[in-house]
Parts: sequence; structure tokens; C-alpha cells
Amino acid sequence: MYQPVKIAPSILSADFLSMGNDIACIERAGAGYVHVDVMDGHFVPNLSMGVPLVKQLAKATSLPLDVHLMVSNPLDQIPWFAQAGASSLTVHAEVLYGDALVQAVRMIHEAGCKAAVSLKPKTPVQTLLPVLGDVDMVLIMSVEPGFSGQSYIEGSEGRVAEVVSLARAMGASPLIQVDGGIGEATAPKVAREGADVLVCGNAVFAAEDPACALRAVQAAAESARMQALGSE
Repeated sequence: MYQPVKIAPSILSADFLSMGNDIACIERAGAGYVHVDVMDGHFVPNLSMGVPLVKQLAKATSLPLDVHLMVSNPLDQIPWFAQAGASSLTVHAEVLYGDALVQAVRMIHEAGCKAAVSLKPKTPVQTLLPVLGDVDMVLIMSVEPGFSGQSYIEGSEGRVAEVVSLARAMGASPLIQVDGGIGEATAPKVAREGADVLVCGNAVFAAEDPACALRAVQAAAESARMQALGSE
């Protein structure tokens, strides 16, 4: 069943001294999720928010909390964030070897959350094959993870198309999420290839009118996807 493109504003780019106002703003603007970037300083060269903030967010919003675990030990941290109130948990395939990726997806589902797997820009999409039929969402990074405000890596839309093709061949239909440098100019590129959920940081929160910016990105993406569907 067709669903409109959803925007998942990344609160890494929000005003931490006015987080409640920023969350209320994106709720009113029609955001689909609150995207929460968890960084451990090991898997990525940065530190960010953790369990206490997720607990507070779960009380402050009715939007699903889309928690992206950029950590080197996701199997340890999955229970922490599930209990804190995450709606979905995304783990990185690059730190889960052998059967650990399958185990992580199973753990997330058993904890009552939606499960997603993320790939860095240079990780082959075939890495997803062991879990592609089981995940609820695939996150394609269109920048190297670790910092907000980076520019979109051109050609990332091709990786979206690859994942869509692989999933269809398996009879699977996970949501496809894209994160990194997504704004009004780049959103159409990934949306026309099948992206369903777009993570936006500075494109929303650094805008003079975040609500207007969110709606503009969503409209640009939705227009491109509808055009693509109409040409099939």
C-alpha cells in the first residue's frame, strides 16, 4: 500500500536548550518521526545523546522515536534504548559480524521495537541479504556517519535503487530511509528511487522557519516520487 514520504528530523541539529519547543514545532509541521542519533566516540568520532534523553523524549512527544545506534556494541545497547522508549532501533551492519546481524534484528523485535539496519556509504548493499526479509527498515547513509551538516554524497540515490531492487527480488518491502545532506534539493533524488523516510538535520532546524522547511522538503520528495511512479 502506498504511503507518503515521511520526514524524520534529526534532533542532533536541534537547539538543546529549547528541545521541547523544537519537538512541538516538528510535530505541528507533520514530521513522521523524531530521529535520535546515538554516537559513542568509537564507531564514529563523536559523542552524542544517550538513554536519559531518549527517556525524556518518550514523555515529551507522541511521535515515534527513531533511534540510530552509531555504536560499536549494539547488542549491549539494544535493551537499554528499547526500555527507554525507542519505537525503532537502527544498528550498523559494519559492527555485526557473522550471525550477529541476524541476532541484533531478532533482539530488537523481541524487545518490541521496529528493526532497521544501516549501511555506511562504502558498505556493499549485499551485506543486507541475511536480514533483508526480516527488517522493517533499511537506512542508507548518504554521508559518513558521525557529524551533522555534511553534504550529500552524489550517487547515493543509486544505492537506494539497489536496495529496492534486492528487496523486490526477495519479496520483501522494508521502508527505505536516507540520512545525510538531505534537503529540498537532494530529497527528490532519493525519493524518486524509492526512499520512504528522509532524515533531515540542518535543512529543518537551521532554517529560519523549521516547519516551513520540513513541509518544503516533504513536498519536493513526494512530487518526485509520484512522478517516478507515474512513469513506471
